Amino acid sequence: MQNDRRRIWDLSPPVDADSPLFPGDEPYRLQWTARRSPSCPVNLSVVSSSPHVGAHADAPLHYGDAERAIDALALDPYLGPCRVIHAIGCGPLIRPEHLAHAAAELPPRVLVRTAQRADRSWRDDFSAYAPETLAWLAARGVRLVGIDTASVDPADSKTLDAHRQLLHHDLRVLENLVLDEVPEGDYELIALPLRWVGACASPVRAILRELTC
Repeated sequence: MQNDRRRIWDLSPPVDADSPLFPGDEPYRLQWTARRSPSCPVNLSVVSSSPHVGAHADAPLHYGDAERAIDALALDPYLGPCRVIHAIGCGPLIRPEHLAHAAAELPPRVLVRTAQRADRSWRDDFSAYAPETLAWLAARGVRLVGIDTASVDPADSKTLDAHRQLLHHDLRVLENLVLDEVPEGDYELIALPLRWVGACASPVRAILRELTC
């Protein structure tokens, strides 16, 4: 059996107590509940955190009352052919014209890189999706969208118009990805959410893999 030597890109930022998060979200905390000693054979820890810290998948429950939690979602959208499209320097909103150059024969998953380097500290002027862009992608058969910023909506949005489009078109979403080293092109995406019962989101260890060696 031959080794799979396809290159892998890790899209998940490290998560620690200093990870950027929306004001009001719970930061990542790790505490030790047991340490190895003559009377204890293992180290044990407990973690508390908002599920929206680091790379994560939002569930429809996050932006819709009585909608599905993360454990109720099918895994298919989070696994399979994916296109990375660069819209670096696009400004506050990603519009269809920023993606049109790479729109031919889109796979069901699209990740958009908006920055040269993903932010490691909170800022509220990040790029987000224009609502019409999500409708445009859905009309082309896209079932999952991703972004290298904190949200598909601007930080100061109260109406969450982009999230409304996710709900309307039943799109899945990944946020806080790190796409710094990823060229435009097609890949295999693997970004499975945890089966956290009743949760509005889940962390993911998102990766891209080369389609061929």
